[in-house]
Amino acid sequence: MGKALVATLGAGRGTWGHVARLIATEEWDSILLVSNEWAKEKFAPAKEVEWILLNNRAGFDIIKDTIKEKLPKGEIAISMASGAGKEHMALIAALNETNRTYTIVTLTKNGLKYY
Repeated sequence: MGKALVATLGAGRGTWGHVARLIATEEWDSILLVSNEWAKEKFAPAKEVEWILLNNRAGFDIIKDTIKEKLPKGEIAISMASGAGKEHMALIAALNETNRTYTIVTLTKNGLKYY
């Protein structure tokens, strides 16, 4: 169990750079990207990642439960700089239902910042 990054990755490529830099900047023990098949085919992370592939037309509970099943053990840092509100809410709900604590991580001009 170590420090894991769980990040949503949306269909809009404009925010992919932020996620890519988060992945590359820190030494993560595991990286989990919440996205869809299209993004998996197009996004090229610098490190090995695990994917949670979602159908964004699925019901909220299905998305939440899919995320909940794959949450990593240990310390979790989340990034929601990319992605859509439905996936963001499902991630937070999955963390809440499993009583997991987490920090929010973002990339600033001075490096990573945790909240």
